Amino acid sequence: MSESRIFEGKTSSEAIEKGLKELKVSRNEVDIKILEDHDKRSFFSILAPRVVKVEITVKERKKEPEKNTVIEKKEEKLEKEVVDIAINNLNSFLENWVKLLPSEDLKYEIMDENPFIKVIFNGDNLNYLIGYRGETLNALQTLLSSIAGRNIDKKIRVIVDISNYKEKREKVLKQLAEKIAKTVVKTRRSVTLEPMTAYERRIIHCELQNNPRVKTSSIGEEPYRKVVISLKKQ
Repeated sequence: MSESRIFEGKTSSEAIEKGLKELKVSRNEVDIKILEDHDKRSFFSILAPRVVKVEITVKERKKEPEKNTVIEKKEEKLEKEVVDIAINNLNSFLENWVKLLPSEDLKYEIMDENPFIKVIFNGDNLNYLIGYRGETLNALQTLLSSIAGRNIDKKIRVIVDISNYKEKREKVLKQLAEKIAKTVVKTRRSVTLEPMTAYERRIIHCELQNNPRVKTSSIGEEPYRKVVISLKKQ
């Protein structure tokens, strides 16, 4: 329901400014009606103090439901022949590549998870393949996706995991999301997280998409894109 109030001033401008200040709104958010115009004064009231009354009505704001929308691209499944070629490409590369690495017990497994291919590495002390916050892992994932797509006219997506790092990282990020959400609700201030990969940002968005108190959004350009967690308007 719209809110209407009457304000007074020596001029209509003064009355309007007073009203906008009290209502804490801008001029384009209200309807204004002059109730008493100081230019239409009778001879007998000429010595009376000049008063102008205006009625200010705050326009109704359209409420839009706030949602944390995570857009999921529906990927088409690959033909079996295409998957076979991609897996063969990966095997040919990895069979020789792992021999060059310092980890003697390093093993890998290639799995058909159509529409993508998953490569899992296991062994002791593989942190050098993960890197800081998974940077090396992400670079390796990009490399293997390129190798898998050789002689194929379709984009091949390879998902890499090393010593179950992604599952552990996902758990940490989910806990972080819930912790920051509680902080935002308590302080009523938005929090901007550090830059994350698209994969990690997606975990934050998904974890909080059904939270009734906070919403998430992303700002910035890759590779410095960040998630912002803020309060929903009640």
